[in-house]
Amino acid sequence: MSLFENTAFNSTLYEALYLQIEDTLSFAKDFFQSCVSSLPIDNLPKSFVNLDDFTFYDNLAEVLFFNEFQFLLLKTFFLILLFTLLLIFVSWRVYGNRISERFMKPATSATIAQLKESKKADAKFKLAGPGHRLSESSISNQSVVKKESSVVKRSGLSEESKIAADAALARLQQKRDNPAFNTSLAAIKAQVKRELENEETHSKAIESIAPKERQEIETELPGNFAASGVFFKCPIISNDILPRDEWKQNIKKFLYEQLEEERGLTACLIIQSCNNNREKIDTCVETLCKYLENIITYPEEEKYQKIRMCNRAFCDRVQPIEGALELLLAAGFVQQKLENNAVEEDYLVFQKDNVPSIESLTTLIDALRSAEPIHLELDRNLQVLLPSQAATKVQLPPSFYALSMEEIKREQQLRAEAIEKSQMLRTKAMREKDELREMRKYKFAIIRIRFPDGILLQGTFSVYERYMEIHEFVQENLEHSGLPFILNTPTGHKLLIDEDANKTLIDLKLVPATVLNFAWDSNVIEEINNSPNKDVYLKPEVMVLVREM
Repeated sequence: MSLFENTAFNSTLYEALYLQIEDTLSFAKDFFQSCVSSLPIDNLPKSFVNLDDFTFYDNLAEVLFFNEFQFLLLKTFFLILLFTLLLIFVSWRVYGNRISERFMKPATSATIAQLKESKKADAKFKLAGPGHRLSESSISNQSVVKKESSVVKRSGLSEESKIAADAALARLQQKRDNPAFNTSLAAIKAQVKRELENEETHSKAIESIAPKERQEIETELPGNFAASGVFFKCPIISNDILPRDEWKQNIKKFLYEQLEEERGLTACLIIQSCNNNREKIDTCVETLCKYLENIITYPEEEKYQKIRMCNRAFCDRVQPIEGALELLLAAGFVQQKLENNAVEEDYLVFQKDNVPSIESLTTLIDALRSAEPIHLELDRNLQVLLPSQAATKVQLPPSFYALSMEEIKREQQLRAEAIEKSQMLRTKAMREKDELREMRKYKFAIIRIRFPDGILLQGTFSVYERYMEIHEFVQENLEHSGLPFILNTPTGHKLLIDEDANKTLIDLKLVPATVLNFAWDSNVIEEINNSPNKDVYLKPEVMVLVREM
């Protein structure tokens, strides 16, 4: 019998606890009584001074008196607490290294940067030329025949390209002659180069298309589009600005080039970046982790070291995901043909010799679960428009829509007819709901900022971006970027950075396109009026982008 199961011990413990609590409360009551008696106040209520009338002390003592059941609960609570602390200690001893490695793992961008640096170093090493021995004489060194680099002949510019170049140079030279327009030479060269490259790319694309297809494209892409399309950039890979589809091909090509150097980690990035269905990606990741965890937990079990490739779970969850097979090969699996019920089938068999150790699979699991896709950043497609040009470029390109243009036009026509029939029965809430549903059809929006001089600054934004992004876009293109300003909607509503910073373009009803009017903050208007450049709003290198009709 344990000490806590002894009835005599328990009753003695109860009495001791009760007496101790009663003595403590009695001392507190006497102390408080003496303090109150010493106060120089004669008009205190008797019930307040005479603490003998209070009975809550006795009630408190009765509450703190434990019976057998309460004491059993107290013991159980302490045992559970002790067991929990012991479990935490054991878990940290077993899984502490895995937890540390997972949360101290470098980010995806740092890993890609490391792959790029290793690739550049390898390229420099290959371009360094043939090696030489220290014992070689200078004569033998001179006898080495140098390879002549082949000169690539560049085709001349087309007539359209020459005309565009001459027009751009003439326009820029005219602006340089104006003393009030101070533009850097680098900005001028960049603008000319951009126009030439765009013209050359467009002419090559047109030449590579058949005449019938070219005619269809010309009819589908009128000149009154507000933007030429939606473009993205990916700084961790290159500084190019390309459409999303081209970026997907470039990212895929970049990752597959790294497979030989870092097969496991690159396969994780391929799984995350080269597949579209997020739910299927997560299912594939969990399935792959289960394969590897079974090998780590049961290293001697043969059934966990073979994967039948015609298995339904493998065909549904793993095989359709690009990069999954590369990860299994990096984990030590080898594709083999084995007999199953007298029929040869394809299997992936784990070879222990193909990996440094079983523990290395733990690192691969952590990389698989912590890898993130390579994200693209939306390019603003910055344009500076004259008022006459802004009035004509009002149509959105097809890439701005979540649906095709034909589907949207058909749905708009049907909805317009329905609204016309029931206009008198529609409430304000119903109209707002329809407006929100209409805005959900768009993926991107064009925002134009009209300045007091009539010039318009245009940028492309995602419909889910915040107003803060628009504010920063305008601020970074201003000549006086440090001064506060306000943007007003066409209805006169002021967009304030303190109140509207975290609201999306859909929340502010700026989709699919809108014009915001620029105005300086009232606190700096006097300072702006006293400035010699009070009529200058945009930076000179931004004003270079103004295109004449």
